[in-house]
Amino acid sequence: MKVAVEGCCHGELDKIYESISYLENKEGVKVDLLLCCGDFQAVRNEGDMKCMAVPAKYRQMQTFYKYYSGEKKAPVLTIFIGGNHEASNHLQELPYGGWVAPNIYYLGYAGVVRFRGVRIGGLSGIFKSHDYKKGHFEFPPYSQETLRSVYHIRNIDIFKLKQLKMPIDVFMTHDWPRGIYHYGNTNQLLRKKKFLRQEVESGTLGSPAAAELLDHLQPSYWFSAHLHVKFAALMQHEAKNNSAAKITKFLSLDKCLPHRDFLQIVEVADRPGSSEHLEYDPEWLAILKATDRLQKPSHNFWNPPQDNGLHTRWDFSASEEAMMEVVRDLSGDLCIPENFSLTVPAYDPSRPQPNAHPAYSTNPQTTEVCATLGLTDIYILAGQNGQTYGEEGATGATEEEEDEDSTGSVDEPSEYPTDTSGLSSSYNPDEITIEDEWEEEEDEGVGCAEEKGTDAVVPEGQMGGQDSDRDSSPQRETANRLILPPPCAAPETEAPLHSLRPLSLPPPSASLSQGSSEEEGGFTSARVPKRTSGETAQGPASHTGSTPQIKRRNQSIYTAVDDDESED
Repeated sequence: MKVAVEGCCHGELDKIYESISYLENKEGVKVDLLLCCGDFQAVRNEGDMKCMAVPAKYRQMQTFYKYYSGEKKAPVLTIFIGGNHEASNHLQELPYGGWVAPNIYYLGYAGVVRFRGVRIGGLSGIFKSHDYKKGHFEFPPYSQETLRSVYHIRNIDIFKLKQLKMPIDVFMTHDWPRGIYHYGNTNQLLRKKKFLRQEVESGTLGSPAAAELLDHLQPSYWFSAHLHVKFAALMQHEAKNNSAAKITKFLSLDKCLPHRDFLQIVEVADRPGSSEHLEYDPEWLAILKATDRLQKPSHNFWNPPQDNGLHTRWDFSASEEAMMEVVRDLSGDLCIPENFSLTVPAYDPSRPQPNAHPAYSTNPQTTEVCATLGLTDIYILAGQNGQTYGEEGATGATEEEEDEDSTGSVDEPSEYPTDTSGLSSSYNPDEITIEDEWEEEEDEGVGCAEEKGTDAVVPEGQMGGQDSDRDSSPQRETANRLILPPPCAAPETEAPLHSLRPLSLPPPSASLSQGSSEEEGGFTSARVPKRTSGETAQGPASHTGSTPQIKRRNQSIYTAVDDDESED
């Protein structure tokens, strides 16, 4: 089946679906499934915007609300995970996953589903060491601390995913597995993202938790986003249990902007005779049932049970009997019910409510699945325990407070930097230094002018994108870091790695350019028209003095003028 993979969504559903439609008409194909790798921004109304960890000046409604309200319906089944810029009060309603709109399914904190017999798993959020061992204790209204900690992954979800024994076909994370950059063209990546060099060389870029899952699950495909760059890698795992060594094809894509590699169509083998509907996965549901009592919505540290003599049970993998019990719980019907319903009012453009407070409520989908399987709604449990830090929350924070205050660590810079050095001496760990940002954009602008024009198609081997988040730093804990097996061949030059088999994925299917297509490896680069939603293209900015002109990352998403388009 044809699977469209998308990087960071940032609420741009209209443009993503328009790009898919264009590709279908141009190439004569039918996309069966869309996978979005985080920063989905399922914002239902103005209140939800205040639950996203972005400065207030960048909060705009985008287009998800149209699909939530019923004004539009997703033309293709869409499955997504959460990232680090989400309407967290919305996604927290669905800890085990569920429909956020008709035909748009969220995988939850962690989840596995089946479509046409293909097992698709995912993990929402990004890694941050000091929150990793906590429970999901956050509950709105969020403080400045919980507004960010709510999207940090937890070891309970990693523990659940590590109970999986049956093969996984596709897995998604927002941030990259640590060390995966050694299995692709690392030099080319560093030419695009120069500021990543220190973390790549020190082995601290990416999520150690995701690397641990990659080693355990060894899926056929692993899709990510977060760093706003296209990067492909091919990892051959060490053979286990006398079985043949498995290979994982890794692909990370950019954010949804013109001239960016944010969308790619991948051919994934489905299983003939399988259901055409999205289905629950019996093994995963059995694991959820077995581990339900382990969940505690506490900010205290929790260590998973181990075979160390201190626990009566440490293996929570699903037996055949447990999976059959799940099937009986569901009355033999594994199809996920299409039971979406609105839980808060949808945004009404004719009646804007900029001062609306965030709404939070239980979700009937979660209530139903918990009643069916005997699970605990941990969102309700967190609310009952009152594990919030302060009542000022995101709703009471001013624009300046949101720009200046943060309690994150240096392993989580944001894509929304602001220069507050003149306003406050406090260190904001969610900022990328302006000097580094300007230097990167200047260097990349020169490279773009030399290498390609504005109508060039970015080939398969090139990585698009000029903006990024980082999810780690040398300061992150590395003592227990998973050491991945050495790559098949370390890149010695800037040329592509010939010793590794090339990733057999199609060329970028949404480079958003108007140039002629190029043949690569039997695939044709598809061309997608530029945006038609009112963006204004501008020429490259000129510098009239010695003072560098500073551009904020992703500002084009949250303002009317698209600076990124001018850069390309």
